Parts: sequence; C-alpha cells; structure tokens
Amino acid sequence: MKPSAVRKHKTPPALGTGNMFPLIIKMAVPPMISMLIQSLYNIVDSIFVARLSSDALSAVSIIFPIQNLSLALAVGAGVGLNSYIARNMGAGNTEAAHDAPAVGMILTLFHYIILAGLSCLFIPAFVSMYTEDPAVRSMCYSYGYIVMIFSFGQLFHITAEKILQATGHMAAPLVMVGIGCVINVILDPIMIFGLFGCPAMGVAGAAAATVIGQIVSGSLGVLLVARGKAGLPLRRLRRGRLTGSVLKQIYSVAIPSSMIMALPSVLVAGMNWILSGFARMAVTVFGVYYKLQTFVYMPVNGLVQGIRPVIAFNYGAGDRKRESEAVRLSLLISAVIMAAGLLLSQLIPVPVLKIFNSDPEMLSMGETALRIISVGFVPSALSLITSAVFESVGKGLLSLSVTLLRQLVIVLPLAFLFSRIAGLPGAWASLPAAEILTAVYSAVILLRELRPSSGHHSSFSSKDASGFRHC
Repeated sequence: MKPSAVRKHKTPPALGTGNMFPLIIKMAVPPMISMLIQSLYNIVDSIFVARLSSDALSAVSIIFPIQNLSLALAVGAGVGLNSYIARNMGAGNTEAAHDAPAVGMILTLFHYIILAGLSCLFIPAFVSMYTEDPAVRSMCYSYGYIVMIFSFGQLFHITAEKILQATGHMAAPLVMVGIGCVINVILDPIMIFGLFGCPAMGVAGAAAATVIGQIVSGSLGVLLVARGKAGLPLRRLRRGRLTGSVLKQIYSVAIPSSMIMALPSVLVAGMNWILSGFARMAVTVFGVYYKLQTFVYMPVNGLVQGIRPVIAFNYGAGDRKRESEAVRLSLLISAVIMAAGLLLSQLIPVPVLKIFNSDPEMLSMGETALRIISVGFVPSALSLITSAVFESVGKGLLSLSVTLLRQLVIVLPLAFLFSRIAGLPGAWASLPAAEILTAVYSAVILLRELRPSSGHHSSFSSKDASGFRHC
C-alpha cells in the first residue's frame, strides 16, 4: 500500500479507550438479542409445523443442517470481513477499511450463487439418508428448496450486519433482524394454515415466511450500509483493489470461521445418523434440543460478536492490556450465561420441551436428553471464548482446532462408542464429555499463547498473562 493511502484513523473512544466492562455490555447486548431473534426463524417454523404433524416437524429437523450450513458459510465470510475492517481501522489503514463494504457485497453475491446451486443439487441425496417415507421426503423438498433458492436475503443481511458491527454500530443489526423476525412470526400461521384468504401451504408456507423476513432484513441492511450508517462508504470499488492480498486477509479468517460455523451441521447430521439406529423419535428429540440450546448458546455467540471488534481493534493498535481485559470479562459473562442454561435444563426440562410437542414419548426421551447434555454447557464457555480470541487476532486455524474437537473429532466417535455401550443415554452423554475435554484443550492453548516462555509470538503481553490466569 502506498504511504499516502495509510492515514491515522481517529480511534473510536468506545473501542480504543472506553471502560471495558460497560464497553463489552454495550457491544454485546445488541448482537445477543439479534442472535436470539435470528434463531427464532427456525424455532418459530418448528413450533408452527409441529401443529401440522410429527412428520412435518421431522422434515424441518432433517433440513436444518443444510439451512445451518448456508448460514455458517455466510457468517464465516462476514467474520472474515469484520476482522479485516476492524484490524485495518485499528492500524490506521483507512483506505483498506473504506474499500471493504464493496468487497463484501461482491463476495456475498458470489457466495450466494455457489451455495444456492450446490444446496439444491444435493438436497435429494441428503434427505434420502434419513427417511424413506414419501410424505416426509416431499415436505423436506418443499421446505428445503424454498429456503435455499431464496437465501440471498439472509446472506446480504449478514454481510451488512458484520460491516456495521466492525465499526461499533451494534443497534442497527438488531433492528434489521427484529423486523425480519416479526414478519416471519406474523406470516408463519397465515401461510402455513391458510388464514385471511391465503392458501394453506403447510411446510412450504413456513419456508416462504422465513425467506420473506430474511429478504426484508437483507434489503434494510444493504440500505443502511449504502447510506453510510457504518461510517464506511459503499463506494464503487476502484480498479486493482480486490487483490489476492485482500482476499487472503479476509479468507484466512473466513474459511476457518466458516468451518467452525458449519461443524454444527456436520454434528447434527452425524448424530441423526447414529440416533436413527434407535428410533426416529430420537432424531426428532435431538432436533428439538438443538433448537432449544440456541437460547443458551446464542447469547454467548452474541457476546462473541461484540468482543471481536474490541479485541481485533486493540490487537491492531498494539494495546495488549485491553485485549487481555476483554478476554477475562468475556469468560466471566459467558460462564454466567451457561450456568443459567444449566439450571433451567435441570429444573424445568419438561415445560420447556412442551413448547414444541406434547407427545409423551418425546417428553420422556427429551427430558433425559436435556438433563444429560446440559452438563456440558458451562465447560463450553471456555472453548467458545478461546475460539473467538484467536479469530479476532487473525489466528483462524487455532480457532478452528477448538471447534473441530468440540463438534467432530471427539463427539461423534464418542457418540458411536457410548451408544454401543450404554444405548441412547450414552449417545447423549457424548456431548458433555466432548465439551469437557475440549475445555481442557482450550485452556492449554490459550495459556500457551499467554506464557512468556512459549517461544513464539503472543498476541498478549507477559504482564497480562499472569493476570489472566487468575480469572
């Protein structure tokens, strides 16, 4: 980059000098709420289609991994863009930061074409892995094709959200996703059951309501970025600005982050295959659990979104003390959230499960599953924050290693082994076991990064390392 293109960017007080605890709360609460609202898309669909039949609920649960995979890849790309913007702002590289919105929109269009095409191509083969029932398969196709062909609304919404969050604007994304979710909630019963003159569309109606809400959110997000809400102009990309160096900086974080976000889809698909060997109801129970656990994990994921710009900015600015302080406080907050989820799962599992279905078999099986799986909530807080720290400072592979252990390398082999030893409860027990083992690994690699004698570059100072060990 030419020297004239590098100008000292005025440090945003919130990111550079603000008191850390109020800053984290201010940055994290809007995305926490936003993530909770966004998770309602699939949850609300499941609640309404459960009123149709258990087959309809199974169909939505089967398609969930594909739907989540698309979301994962979009969020991963957004995280790469977010980190790129924040690091360049912290380092004073304003020209690079100002080019980022246009780069992000171009890449999003490219991602949509690939994702929609591949998803629709593989939906029939994917569905055939889990059911031979013609009625269930038909509902899977109806729901899956609609949510994937019209997924561009979700992708552009996420890109706009990450651009806004990178510059400290956390409230606007909340408004975007809130409007989309309200539209989805209103349209779901109308389009599913055929109210107010609308034809009854069943699961296709649930999919249509979802994509309409997403398109509205995405359109609003692009409009906000285009009008300068992020403080970065959505200008025409100048010739030569979309270089290999820029793509490398974005995708070095985006690819590991996308893999991290995609792993839950692999986990769900793998668990569904193992659980289908016991009963189809076990697959339904796991689908219901996975929707319920979003109410616990999404606030922490929102916290992660809030701390990423803080850590990335101060990393770029060389302020190691503020990085370390952000990590300590984030660990504490996430542990409290996870502890609350554990208590609710242990104390009132049945009332929570009844939100989706009152089938006695589902409630009995679901109560056991929820009590066992929730034991892993608190240990997972350390892994989630560790992964976010390494993403923020551009060390995507270390971040990926944490999530690979949590949701693939440990859990699926354990689920297969435990289920052969202890049956269905053994399969449930593999999830908290994987969380505990991964938490141990996370503590080791994070402390290794902090330890002055580690012999390699650390993103934290040695003085902060000693303080962090007491958190």
